[in-house]
Amino acid sequence: MDVSAAERAVTARHLSRVWGLPGTALGRSGWPPAFGQRLHWHWNYWWQAHLLDTLVDAQLRAPAPERLARIRAFVRSVRLRNFGRWTNDYYDDIAWLGLALQRVAPLGIEVGPALAAIDTQLLSGWTAAAGGGIWWRRGDDFKNTPANGPAAIFHARSGNPARAGAMLDWLSSTLVDPATGLVWDGIRADMGELVKHIFTYCQGVYLGACLELSSMDNAARTVRAVAGHCAPGGVIRGQGGGDGGLFAAILARYLALAARSLPGPEAATARSLVLTSAEACWSGAYDAPEGPVFSAYWDRPTPWPLPEDAPERDMSVQVGGWMLLEAAATLSAGETAS
Repeated sequence: MDVSAAERAVTARHLSRVWGLPGTALGRSGWPPAFGQRLHWHWNYWWQAHLLDTLVDAQLRAPAPERLARIRAFVRSVRLRNFGRWTNDYYDDIAWLGLALQRVAPLGIEVGPALAAIDTQLLSGWTAAAGGGIWWRRGDDFKNTPANGPAAIFHARSGNPARAGAMLDWLSSTLVDPATGLVWDGIRADMGELVKHIFTYCQGVYLGACLELSSMDNAARTVRAVAGHCAPGGVIRGQGGGDGGLFAAILARYLALAARSLPGPEAATARSLVLTSAEACWSGAYDAPEGPVFSAYWDRPTPWPLPEDAPERDMSVQVGGWMLLEAAATLSAGETAS
């Protein structure tokens, strides 16, 4: 596996200036990019957050001034493309960006105003409806794991363990299946209707929140549930393109952290899931001239030539493959994923 080759491939295919302006950089959502994608018209705010997070992974793995300058330009470009604001109406989106920016801060890049804006909006999303938790988006009636999981991690890392703990407690009592230990998607507050879809990234962010708050029994149960239900043959299950292209990689990020943090046999299970998935992802990638093209499903090869509607054209899928390899590299190098 060559994580540097993954970085080169993703950045070469997807990173570009915003509106041609010097000192800017964001990821184009498709490859080859359509006209609107070249203009960053449809820019997928939360995909960008994960691209930024993975750039930070690479900088921690192999510090380089050129990459640091790219990260600085990227942070600046998020606000530019978001028309002068750090936030939007989706609590999950801004939680993801907040987690990335928390990791940017120690690199010497000023993100204090951005983190303050995100913190304020996340705090405002908490209500008593459905027993607690924050909304998926403003003006909606849905509360879900993809918003509450990363927000709990964000609050834990920003020094608000009370809010983080309340969010984790709400997730544990409301959205964890007592029979399997898997984490459901969400609940419609107006009707009290559980939405029991099982997405891999829901397992990941719940696991991450458990680790941040030292809820080790719940974390271990989640690793066992993932191994039993979400990783046939030891490879984390893919969930297609679009937003789904990032789901498995988000789980891998927090499994890598679990492998470094958990006591007992679940640490070895988490490690195996990450490394087995990474080996499968790398082995199945197509070796294109610009570098590997990762499959949307790590247990099967990348189809080549790519069909017009192939999920592998999505930036989410390619960032997901790179993110997975970065997570595996932390286990090999003895570092800790975040």
